[in-house]
Amino acid sequence: MKTELSDGEWALMTRLWEHPGSTITELTAAMRDETGWSKHTIISMLSRMEAKGAIAYEQSGRAKAWYPLLRRSYATRKETRRFLDKVYGGSLGLMVNAMADSRDLSPEDIEELSRILEKAKEDLQ
Repeated sequence: MKTELSDGEWALMTRLWEHPGSTITELTAAMRDETGWSKHTIISMLSRMEAKGAIAYEQSGRAKAWYPLLRRSYATRKETRRFLDKVYGGSLGLMVNAMADSRDLSPEDIEELSRILEKAKEDLQ
């Protein structure tokens, strides 16, 4: 299964994770304001995502009800790893350092990171 998703596919996949069983008509209506996509664009994207093994449909009368096959947790882990490898050579430390150097971390972010790291440390023991 090819799990890499384009930005547009991520938007559509997020909608399906939140509303599994959506039809093309429902997806088009829900995403039109946000994306401007037509029904034909949605159909093309669904077809690509189905070919990747990320989604599937069940025939429900005349309409197809689309469901995610790709688990959100798996997809986000893969995408995070891909981003980290591409931008920071796989180094989480470089990424956090870049965020800290650019002052993009709030005190709340720093506290949350500290809690995450403490939990990770405890889990190792």
